[in-house]
Formats: sequence, structure tokens, C-alpha cells
Amino acid sequence: MKTDDLITVLARDSSPPWRFRPVLLAAICGSIIAAAALFFAGIGFRPDIAEALGSGRFLFKFVVTITLAVTASLAVGALGSPAGGVRRRGLLLAIAPALLAGAALLELAAIPQSQWGRSLVGHNARFCLTLIPLLAVGPLACFLAALRFGAPANPGLAGAVAGLAASGIAATFYAANCDDDSPLFVMTWYPIATMLVVLAGYVIGRKLLRW
Repeated sequence: MKTDDLITVLARDSSPPWRFRPVLLAAICGSIIAAAALFFAGIGFRPDIAEALGSGRFLFKFVVTITLAVTASLAVGALGSPAGGVRRRGLLLAIAPALLAGAALLELAAIPQSQWGRSLVGHNARFCLTLIPLLAVGPLACFLAALRFGAPANPGLAGAVAGLAASGIAATFYAANCDDDSPLFVMTWYPIATMLVVLAGYVIGRKLLRW
């Protein structure tokens, strides 16, 4: 029997004590609660949150982070099955980066070149690289725990995408604290922080999700 056929049979015949999709939904809810608890307990909103809500650049950060959280969570759902893959979800995962890249290009066209470096560097890079991974710890644990109820064919990839989903949730909360609203800043520092979580998810997933 070919490996692909074996995986298909296992996926059809497996009868886990919990169906994966309800477990994943519970993990998403748990992820949001975990990130929210840490955010409100130790971080909180930026001081000028009321004024920031009137800024399109501030609100756009949430468009990007929520899009990432949703599309990556869908990809986690696909990878939780032995026959699952990210081919169908690959285009969805490209939506958030495409939105951010488009906004960055508009920003470059709208501001003088002399301000590009200042907008890119910002003044919260250190907090971004620290707080997004910190806020992602709980969500990553929830996604990895949910994947244990599935049977991912590629444990490392599943763990990495779990890290991507966790980062999307974490970045959504962090964006409410960060007062660097330039798409250039977001495009530079948010992905670096996200990759730290993705790498952790990959390493942990390879060991934890093997079956």
C-alpha cells in the first residue's frame, strides 16, 4: 500500500474521542481568553486609545492581524487531519501580507522620503519583539493542545502554522497598546516577532505532534 493510501485509510477509519473541529474551536476561544487575560492584567490599551480609534492607520493594524489570525486558524484546522495540507489555504495565508505590503507602498508614496526611516524604526520595536511572543504563549499552547486531538501528517508544519495563528491573536491585542501605527513599522517588526513564535511552534510541534 502506498503511503498516501495509508494516510487516507487512517484518516477515514480513525475515531478520536473528540472530533477535531469542536476541539479547535474551543482552542481558538481559549487562545483569545488567554491573550486577553494577560493583556488586560499587565499591558493595557495605549493612553490615547480614544483618539487613536479615529485613525485609519491604527484601525488598519487590526485588519491585518485579525486576517492573519483567521486565515492561520483555518490552516491549522486543515493540518489537523492526516490527509490535510495547506494547499487550499495557502492563498488565504497570503491575504494579510498582501494587505500590509499594499499599505506600506501607499505609505511610501504619501510621506517624504526623509521620513521613511523614522516611520520604519518607530520607537516601540523592543516592546513589539517582546510582547507579541509573550502574548502568544497561551494561544500557542491552546493550538498545540488541540492538534494533539488531530493527526497532522507534518507535525513541524502544523506547529509552525499554530504559531502563526497564535501570533495573529497576540498581535491583535498588542496593536491596541502599540502607538507606532505606520504600515512600515508594522511590516518590519510584527513579522519578526511572528517568526519567533512560528519557529517555536515548529520546534515544539515536531516533538509534540508526532504520531
